[in-house]
Order: sequence, then structure tokens, then C-alpha cells
Amino acid sequence: MRNRNTNTILRGVSILFLLGAFILTVVSLITFSRQRNSYPAGMTIGGVPVDGLSPAEASQRLLEVYTSPIEAEYNGAVFHIDPGAVGFQVDIETMLAAADLTRTGGSFWGGFWDFLWNRTPPESQIPLSATVSEERLREFLGNEIASRYDQPPAPAQPIPGGTSFLPGAPGQTLDLDRAVLILTNALRSPSNRSVTLTFNQTTAARPTIENLEILLKQIVLTSNFDGLIGFYMMDLQTGQEIHFAINNKQEISTEPDIAFTASSTIKVPIVASYLINRGSNLDTTTADIISRVLGKSDNSATDLVLERIDTTNGPIIVTQNMEALGLNSTFLGGMFFLGAPNLLPGRITPGNSRPDVFSDPDPYSQTTPAEMGILLADIYQCAKNSGGALVAAFPDKISPATCQLLIDFMAQDKLGSLIQGGVPDGTLVPHKHGYVLSRDGIMHDTSDVGIVYSPGGDFVLSIYTYHPVQNIWDITNPLFVDLTKAVYNYFNISVQ
Repeated sequence: MRNRNTNTILRGVSILFLLGAFILTVVSLITFSRQRNSYPAGMTIGGVPVDGLSPAEASQRLLEVYTSPIEAEYNGAVFHIDPGAVGFQVDIETMLAAADLTRTGGSFWGGFWDFLWNRTPPESQIPLSATVSEERLREFLGNEIASRYDQPPAPAQPIPGGTSFLPGAPGQTLDLDRAVLILTNALRSPSNRSVTLTFNQTTAARPTIENLEILLKQIVLTSNFDGLIGFYMMDLQTGQEIHFAINNKQEISTEPDIAFTASSTIKVPIVASYLINRGSNLDTTTADIISRVLGKSDNSATDLVLERIDTTNGPIIVTQNMEALGLNSTFLGGMFFLGAPNLLPGRITPGNSRPDVFSDPDPYSQTTPAEMGILLADIYQCAKNSGGALVAAFPDKISPATCQLLIDFMAQDKLGSLIQGGVPDGTLVPHKHGYVLSRDGIMHDTSDVGIVYSPGGDFVLSIYTYHPVQNIWDITNPLFVDLTKAVYNYFNISVQ
């Protein structure tokens, strides 16, 4: 009787245990199945935690994160950038497909067994799948940010009534390449969505050449000089020119350019013609003669050079060489000694045939500010890089060494006034000045042409003046000096 009751109890307990185990198993299967419908613990998609979320919930969270605006700061301004506006697109479907494969790709029963034993599944990280349109991003940065917040440099401005310039202010421009990289990283980050954009600092701009021209004309108009002045300047780095003429305080046309008495400035074409026709391999005697021509403006030495070009037709050959360079208003009609015959009597040029202005040019020797300035620029370019019209017109006779030799001879002119008086001491200024007394014993013409070498850039100056009554040195020289100072300061704002 006892054994039967005991067996019945044991059987009932076993059934209860089996029933409990079955119920626990079913409950665990249901729990695991539900959990398997969501993403496992430790999973991230594109850096966004999605554990415990369904695919729909994960998709919504990804959209919330990656469509949130980027906060950017630039030049003190804070603004928000819509990812869609710059072509940023998240490929949610691809990332969810990869996440689902990780979630459901393993063995169901293997996963259930790990669940039963409370084994934590390994963390899964699904990388971000997204694209950025660099073209649209650059366009946005340029149109919406740089155009509004960049600060262009402020150019230096001429000081009215003086020869100096007020310094400009540096500017700043968006570092576009760096900005594209910074924003691309921010768009692809789920958390770091606040950035600071960097900029490049630009140096203060030099004044415009138009501003310099205005200043130069003001210097002439406010000076005590009331005669005729022809002014020519060339920037030897860019080829930009300033060319004007003012007669008795009134600006006049420079088309065609005005002929002036060349006086001693014609000695530059003379020596250039000698080097073209006789070469630059100079003996000691010839080098000394040319030094006297350009360094001391010796007229007798100049006649010796002309005779060595050609015994009787030296002046004509000089003129022909200038014509070959396109300088049709520059000519020399005779030697320098008194009573020398004029080999080109009554020569008509574009410069001396203007009916509206009269500078009483010497019938023996004439030029224009522009033509002499262009000749010096050709000499400079020839010496520097084998460029210019000299090399083109005389390819087998002119070399950079020849042109440099001519510049070195011009550098021996140590007048210390006119153009040289307007530059700092020690500045290299190969030049040739000229002035001559007329038959009435009064100086009417003063001129100076030269190449100025400066730290901020090299330039050519060619200035000619004529006064029908008297060209007073104490008026004309300060004018040359001030004009030169203004141009020098334009090229050298920081050291003016």
C-alpha cells in the first residue's frame, strides 16, 4: 500500500517538473523569438546604437541622427547646414540589410542555447553607408558662406597731397579645401556635428594702378610747374603702364605721344646701337669712352662712339636701329659737336606732327616719353630673360650679357637728383638724365629716364618736361623727385 502511494507521488512530482520545464522552455522560446526580432545588445549601425530596436525603429533613429543640421562657426558667425542641402544621403536600406543579416543569419537553436545560458552575443558594428556630393558642398560653401563672411583685403590708399600711401588691411578667405574635409567628417559623424571652419589670411593689396595714376596727376597739378610734362611708367613684372601728359595744368592726349628734345637721353639709343653693330666685346679704350658717354654725359665721347658705329652715318644708323624696334618718333640727325650737319633735316614723325601741342623739339634729336620708356623696358627684359623687342629685332647681335652691359654703363650716372633723388639711398637706378641750354641761354628742357630696382618690384620711369619761358631747376627737380617717390612707394608700401 505504501509503495503504491509513494510511486504515485513521485510520478506526480516528475510530471510537475516536466511540465514546469516545458513551460519554461516555451516561455524562453517566446522571449528569445521576440528578442530575435530586435537588434541585439551592442549593435551599432553607422555609429548609432540600435540594440533592442526593431528595424523600423532603427531606421527612424538613423534618420533623426543623420538629417540633423550641422552647426558651423566661421568668422564669428554661427549657422546651421542642412545635410540634404549639400548633397548628403544616407543609404539606410543597405545598412539595415547588413544589420538584419547579422541579426538573423546565425543558427536559431545555437542562438537559443546561448540565450538560455545567458551568453552575451559579440558586438556588431555596421559601418555607415552614405554619399556626399563634393560639388554641391563646395558650391554651398562658396555661395552661402564665403560670399557672405569672407573679408577681402583692403588695398592701400594714396594720401592726397603727398607721395605716400595709407597701408591697407589684410583679409581672410575661407579655406575651402579644409572646410570640405571638416564638413564631410561632420556629416558622417553621429555625434560630432558642430565644427569651426578655418580661413586663410591674405595680405593687404597694393593700390590699384589707377589709384597711382590719379596720385601722380595730382602731384603734377598741385606743383608749381606750369609747363608741359610727359610721363611714362611701366611695371616690369606685369607690363602695366601709366602714360599721361599735362600742359599748363591741363591734361592732354598722348595719342600720338608728344615729341620732346631728347638731349642727353638719346645717348642710351646711341650706346645700344653701338653694341648692336659693333658687339659687346669691348677693349679698355672703348669701355672708357662709353663710361664717359653714360656716366659723365660727355658729348665729345658720344661723337667718338657715333664715329665707331659709322664714320659719317652713325646718327642715321642709330635712327634706323630705333625704327627697327618700332620707335618711329625717336631719331638722331647729327653729331654733338657745334656746327655738325643735320643728316635728317625736317624729319617728320608722329610725335612732332601734332598741331595741338608744341614743345619746340630739337631738329637734331627727338624722342617721346613712351618710346624711351619702352626701350628701357626692352633692355631690362633682354638682360633678365632674353625677352623684349631688342632680341626679336636683332637676334644674332643682342644677348642678355649685352643688355646687362648697357645697364651697368647706365648705372654710372650718379646725378643724385631727378629720378635718383626720389628713391632711398643705395637703390640701383641705371638712368640717363638730360637738360640743355637753348640758343637764348635759358634751360627749357629737363628729362630723365631710368630703370628702378626695388624690393617690391622693378619699374621704368621716363619723364620729359618743357617750359616755353624757363624750366626752373628748383621747381622741376622736386617734381621729378615727388613723382618718383610716389611710384617707389606704390611698389614698396611696407617700407615707404
